[in-house]
Amino acid sequence: MSERILLSIVEAASQFTIPVMLMVILLYAHARGVKVYEVFVAGAARGIQTTLHILPYLIAMWVALGLLRASGVLDLAFALCEPVLRLLGVPVQIHPLMIIRPLSGSGALGLTSELVHTYGPDSDVGYLACLIQGSTETTFYVITVYLGAVGVKKPRHGLAAALVGDLTGFIAAVIAWRILYRT
Repeated sequence: MSERILLSIVEAASQFTIPVMLMVILLYAHARGVKVYEVFVAGAARGIQTTLHILPYLIAMWVALGLLRASGVLDLAFALCEPVLRLLGVPVQIHPLMIIRPLSGSGALGLTSELVHTYGPDSDVGYLACLIQGSTETTFYVITVYLGAVGVKKPRHGLAAALVGDLTGFIAAVIAWRILYRT
């Protein structure tokens, strides 16, 4: 009985945590003399300016991704990676995720969701898909948005370093999957 009461208290508290934190922050800022509304509006204006600044970079990335898909380059990448991935014992269902993840976060999330729904969250495919999703980054999106936001035109070694980071994430995910979850 006491466990049930504790659970209901925790659930009730969790519903109010974020609104209470926001109110405390706003009241603290107001007490310190910060013009909260004006600062909020100024921050929103800077956010819109940043969005307008990086929009051309995002459009260029989306167009490039569309061209890669339409030209068959992604299919070629699948074909080149498949023998190595099979040799490592990576399930064939995961191969598209490993190619899409650096390119498109929403595409990778959709594919991961589909894999988990199809094969189950406790399957080898489900475990590995989730490990890859959590161990890697949407490299091209991040490079486009962050470097575009600060005006970097030539990322130099940043792209190579990010792709090496993704490769390391893929390898770590496969190793963790083989050690911890392989059934």
